[in-house]
Amino acid sequence: MEPVINAHGLTHEYPDGTTAISEVSLTISEGERVAVVGANGSGKTTLQLALGGLIEPTAGSVDYFGETTDAEAVRERLGVLLQDPDDYLFNTTVREDIEYGPAQLGQSRETAARRVEALADDLGLNGLLDRPPFRLSGGEKQRAAVASVLAFDPDVLLLDEPFGAVDATYRERIQRRIVDHDGAVVLFTPSLDLVPAIADRVILVGQNGTIAADGAVREVVTDRSLLAEQGLRPPPTVRLFEGIAPDDEVPLTIAAARQSLLNGEF
Repeated sequence: MEPVINAHGLTHEYPDGTTAISEVSLTISEGERVAVVGANGSGKTTLQLALGGLIEPTAGSVDYFGETTDAEAVRERLGVLLQDPDDYLFNTTVREDIEYGPAQLGQSRETAARRVEALADDLGLNGLLDRPPFRLSGGEKQRAAVASVLAFDPDVLLLDEPFGAVDATYRERIQRRIVDHDGAVVLFTPSLDLVPAIADRVILVGQNGTIAADGAVREVVTDRSLLAEQGLRPPPTVRLFEGIAPDDEVPLTIAAARQSLLNGEF
């Protein structure tokens, strides 16, 4: 698989002297599902902004698609969802916000309309399309912001806590859309709970803003001592099956745990 993002020695220091990330190097390849996990304050959001070209790192660089270090030159290929949906919703109606990306890429109104309708169906936005974004609840804003990023079908999704204010029903719908996305997906989250259902790989950001681990999901989420050092807990099934199944056999998702129990494996 070809790299779509290649970061070299990223460091970012804020004006007050706080170093948010330090000498971070990583590669994201096409089609990968990666979760960037770390405790609150570890520098995940700063890393997302640097990878998305929304801040200039103090040191280091990012290559995009093996072509350029200029994020603006490939902006239409990067879908960056910020943690606060209000940062993403700025048009008069929800429909206009979702249509904005396709319109900027020169897609026809018919194509944009089809994408809007499909996303509205998937994410439960049908009754909200003609509302102004400021009239939405927190969860509705979150869903509208996710739809706006998905609408222009970017090659890379950089998603900061896309489930934050969303209830369980819509969380599953967003999860399915992320898993089904054709391009690379990088999920930034402080919790490992949904990671095994979405990601193939985990990058663990340590509390000092460096990479504490980078490996397969099972390898990272079953390393209880490593997670404890970073103020994190394993996913629910890993906690549930501790002492019942060895780490290389423990089910990582609720669906896998259910199937294992139905099969009488434990």
